[in-house]
Amino acid sequence: MIDRPSSPRRRVLLAAAALPLLPIEALAEDEPEVAAFKAFVAGRRVGIGRLKLDIPRIADNGNVVPVKIQMTAPFAAGAEVRSIHLFSEKNPVAQMAVFHFPVAVSRVEIESRVRLAGSQRVAALATLADGSLHSATADIVVTVSACLDGS
Repeated sequence: MIDRPSSPRRRVLLAAAALPLLPIEALAEDEPEVAAFKAFVAGRRVGIGRLKLDIPRIADNGNVVPVKIQMTAPFAAGAEVRSIHLFSEKNPVAQMAVFHFPVAVSRVEIESRVRLAGSQRVAALATLADGSLHSATADIVVTVSACLDGS
């Protein structure tokens, strides 16, 4: 067997093996700058990947923006979705919606419409029965803003 020095590719692959913790740290950059969001999270660890937020990248009219939120199943016993919160960076009311699930559901899929006050980042945050949090964010460009009257 020949003893070869470590190749650059091998070093990159070994370094990549240490990256699984990175998405949790990278989430801090994805979080919206919203006091209500940060107060709700209150320094707790937020998972990413299971919650999906589908919102168009560009909205011609901020008065009616379609939003779809999904949480991948299955849910372990004691870790069912209890609520999903929808936050906005620039709306006068930062917490746009809260969806409660008082009983365990096998599938979470929400379709709705929201009003957005300009281009911004939108965040969905799911709370599970075991206290864990899962988040998803999306940036959207709004050409005609809504919520200008504080509603």
